[in-house]
Amino acid sequence: MQAQLPDFSQPGLVLMDMDSTTIQIECIDEIARLYGVGEQVSAVTARAMNGELDFNESLYSRVALLDGMPTDILNKVIAEMPLMPGLQDLIAGLKAAGWKVCIASGGFTYFAQALQQQLGFDQVFANTLELNGDKLTGKVLGEVVDASVKARILGELAEQYGIDASQTVAIGDGANDLKMMQKSALGIAIHAKPIVQQQAAVSINQLDLEAALAILTSTTASQWA
Repeated sequence: MQAQLPDFSQPGLVLMDMDSTTIQIECIDEIARLYGVGEQVSAVTARAMNGELDFNESLYSRVALLDGMPTDILNKVIAEMPLMPGLQDLIAGLKAAGWKVCIASGGFTYFAQALQQQLGFDQVFANTLELNGDKLTGKVLGEVVDASVKARILGELAEQYGIDASQTVAIGDGANDLKMMQKSALGIAIHAKPIVQQQAAVSINQLDLEAALAILTSTTASQWA
């Protein structure tokens, strides 16, 4: 990927992954652990994020293991979600500059909407878990937010907000983030899987999300590559 640094003084858009990007955990792994199927689910998650498995099929197979899980477990994970260091400063800096900041996640709306309410993301897109009363059915409703959908969302948001493609940034860590990173003017990998670091224009490994803000406000992104 080529690094094209946006003009921070002009309107822009940052589209972020959620799990292991805005927060320090993979929510599906956490809820699976609390439900007693953690090892089975986390093994599939790791392979999916490394690009070894079809994302949609891996999602369906993992969610199927959550059939019958009480929603109390979802609420417990929400209450304890550890934010990625620097996230709040990144959002504050972007909003102060008039930028839009959104989430496109292969995770779940339950968690993405909680982050939106807590931190003020402009829009969030994620997968919807089907519920039967206060329990999960083991199914996902509607279109899966996979790599192609994430890239499409980037373009749709830019059009919606009237933001030029040269002013778009995508931040992620997994193989399913690569297409939106490729579509953006600047793709930033944060503590990412090897396959993502190999292709990202910029990789952040030692620092937190404040480094992403530093990149956007600098004159060149090459020093971070």
